[in-house]
Amino acid sequence: MNSMWRMKLRKYLTVPACSACSAVILAATTPSPAHAQKLGTISFPNSGNAAAQAPFIRGVLLYYSFEYADAATAFREAQKADPSFALAYWGEALTYTHQVWNEQNVAAARAALARLAPKPEARREKAKTPREKMFLDLAEALYGEGSKPRRDTLFNAAAEQLSLANPADDEAKVLHAVGLLGLNQGVRDFATYMQAGAIAEDVLRRNPDHPAAAHFVIHAFDDPIHAPLGLWAARAYSKIAPAAPHAQHMTTHIFVALGMWDDVISQNVIASGPDHDGWHAGHYTWWLGYGYLQAGRYADARSHLAMLRQHLGTTPRRGEAPALVMMRAHYVIDAERWSDDAATWKLGAPAGATAAVASDSFVAGYAALKRGERATAERIASYLTSLPGLGSDAGGAAAPDLRGVQVLGKELRAAILSATNRAGEAVALATDAAAQEEAMPFEFGPPQIVKPTQELLGEILLGAGKPAAAQAAFTRSLARTPGRSRSLVGLARAASAAGDRATAEGAVARLRSNWHAADKDLPELAELTRLIAARSP
Repeated sequence: MNSMWRMKLRKYLTVPACSACSAVILAATTPSPAHAQKLGTISFPNSGNAAAQAPFIRGVLLYYSFEYADAATAFREAQKADPSFALAYWGEALTYTHQVWNEQNVAAARAALARLAPKPEARREKAKTPREKMFLDLAEALYGEGSKPRRDTLFNAAAEQLSLANPADDEAKVLHAVGLLGLNQGVRDFATYMQAGAIAEDVLRRNPDHPAAAHFVIHAFDDPIHAPLGLWAARAYSKIAPAAPHAQHMTTHIFVALGMWDDVISQNVIASGPDHDGWHAGHYTWWLGYGYLQAGRYADARSHLAMLRQHLGTTPRRGEAPALVMMRAHYVIDAERWSDDAATWKLGAPAGATAAVASDSFVAGYAALKRGERATAERIASYLTSLPGLGSDAGGAAAPDLRGVQVLGKELRAAILSATNRAGEAVALATDAAAQEEAMPFEFGPPQIVKPTQELLGEILLGAGKPAAAQAAFTRSLARTPGRSRSLVGLARAASAAGDRATAEGAVARLRSNWHAADKDLPELAELTRLIAARSP
């Protein structure tokens, strides 16, 4: 999966010391508050000396919750405590690969391993047990020769062998699970993800406090079809590792996939940290803003966006500007604030952040069109076609993010055609855009295409006087983005116009649930209630 969609906030975490050397179980039972240091419970027998145990286990737990920078720091502490402890170097090396996000820093990983010994054979000699040698083999496979896909495949094969050789070892099993998640370079392959989920679920049932097991169950099942299978793990994970911000956020992968907006909001507030006034745009605050929008809390979404804009650039953070650009795009589209001055803010997304730049341009053009400024929309549509990926119809051969640029360009053109009473052409182009989006690899979280194509198609069809076809398009949109409020509004309108009162009432009921704490001035619910009442027998 494209790494620009996976920007994380990092915070330093600590856990209490542990002095056991053979079978280490680490869980915070004494700190006050207890959750401030708790990262989960694992058993990881190893040959490190007593002083290396606490930082090593802390590193493993942080690694399991994808707090990679802090994990690397902990593993280096273990190296300092026991310079001959092979697994301390192994652990640091693993932190430089982020399988689910398809990121890898080979040079840093090889440098960490080289501090143990310069060659693989010499490093293997330093691993003091046959089991530890097999663990070390994972890193050697991951950072050996060959392409990344080849090395990912070798890592997974080595992890599977480790698991088979140690059938009672949960740490071997979860490494096999994450190896499976990384086999396809961040692109979801449902069969492989289901296999990873089954392995992780088996570990979680044996050890209900295992952070990697809960985490990887969520990653395996965080799509709209399989999300119900991961709900129990999502509920568990935030309690297993409350000291890991990523654990608090990760639960919302399931909540977004199920349209559980109150939970999306509450968990990303926790993940973003206690200093609300110091938040910056990033992965967690982006998802929080999207949750506000789906809950109809547009004023909160606007205030959130303004606060993050105020902090933009005060402390340089990776991915901050693209994240804020995407947040603004969702705000303008989902709140339908076509004339909000937020649309004119200069946010400066880097030129290389293709998806953010394209989304920003699309929203500027779409909002201009909604304001009646067709010339501006036409100009921006022409600009969009000049971005990478739009010069030719590359179809399935284009990279996923570039195909997204293509889709946005087609959507804006379709909207312009619809606004100029060329409904047939608009429907055809929007249908083509929808087919192209649906052929793209699944992206969890806030929609990468900020105006989902089936939602746009439904609105164009409804405007063309084809409510039954529009209803079908909104239904397909909700299958891809469950509980999305704009698609529910469209579904209610289309079903009401088509005479399908039951579907319209169901959509309105779901909207009432989404918007139980919404801004008081939202007109849509009153409008839809009137429509349903007017069509009552």
